[in-house]
Amino acid sequence: MSYLEYQAKYIPSGFRKLLHLNWAIVILLSAVAATGFLMLYSVAGGSMDPWVRPQVARFGLGMALMLGIALVPIWFWRNMAALAYIFAIILLILVEFIGVTRGGSQRWLDIGFMVLQPSEVMKISLVMLLAAYYDWLPINKTSHLLWVLAPVALTLIPVYLVLSQPDLGTALLLLLGGGTVMFLAGVHWAYFASVIAAGVGAIVAVIRSQGTSWQILKDYQYDRINTFLDPTANPLAEGYHITQAKIALGSGGWTGRGFMQGTQSRLNFLPEKHTDFIFTTLAEEFGFVGAFTLLVLYTLIVLFTVTSALQNKDRFASLVTLGIAMTFFLYFAVNMSMVMGLAPVVGVPLPLVSYGGSAMLVLLAGFGLVQSAHVHRPH
Repeated sequence: MSYLEYQAKYIPSGFRKLLHLNWAIVILLSAVAATGFLMLYSVAGGSMDPWVRPQVARFGLGMALMLGIALVPIWFWRNMAALAYIFAIILLILVEFIGVTRGGSQRWLDIGFMVLQPSEVMKISLVMLLAAYYDWLPINKTSHLLWVLAPVALTLIPVYLVLSQPDLGTALLLLLGGGTVMFLAGVHWAYFASVIAAGVGAIVAVIRSQGTSWQILKDYQYDRINTFLDPTANPLAEGYHITQAKIALGSGGWTGRGFMQGTQSRLNFLPEKHTDFIFTTLAEEFGFVGAFTLLVLYTLIVLFTVTSALQNKDRFASLVTLGIAMTFFLYFAVNMSMVMGLAPVVGVPLPLVSYGGSAMLVLLAGFGLVQSAHVHRPH
């Protein structure tokens, strides 16, 4: 009796599906999350509260969610893509009316047991819908203008709603995520060249509009851009965050100051040390070696996810897997660039490491789709 015959005869179907999970991705995600628990423990001064304990609980819930989604056939999630997108749009609209305001931005919904950020839900929902759209659309129509306008509109609607919160960073991630799925689906490169040219023009318009009656961005967003261009201009005000982050990054050296020995975080010089700037705490305490190791873990997750997508013969499954891989990549690439001064500070969390519930749960749900595509791929 072959191993496959043995499985079919003696092992229940649910357990067989668990055996066929991409366990490399599960292990790597757990390793990154464990790194996050370690750093949250450090920035809390050697305590499980107030950040580690709820983060561990959220990760456990997220892993259960991921496994639950993985056991459901991928065709079901393709059929649910439109509903998921509509649900996320409704949540974004509700934010406009009953959203929770923090730090001058209205981005969250209080749903009782947690505070949800609907824009995080939209990141995965948009990828699902666009993947389902291109799975439905004949390949020879992919680059026809009429059929390009629909996914563009589907992307710009949530981008507009997120910008109005205001949340420029997440809006850009949605735009890049949607564009990635369109590119991978085979939309002609000329469309993207036109968008890039328009984007350059928009950047010029944004910069020139500062201080005029037709100013495009909010004042605090211009402060972030100006700080990015010259963080030393006002190191005790707008440039404080990035200046302290660079000090933490540089002071770590090759091997770091040691676990719980980082002066920038321990003495509270480092802002948002448990959320957006947690990477600098890691770099200060474990140095270049620790920061590079985390980057390797992230890269391996992306590589295993892309490999799974390329091996999948189902168009929807392949596109949704690649879209989630790109979304994950954008998360850590933008965060790391931001805290190193290579990009403006836009408030993007470090995936599975920064403290927070919405991003972690939604991201693990996204990897549930990756696992579902992997487990149920045609052979």
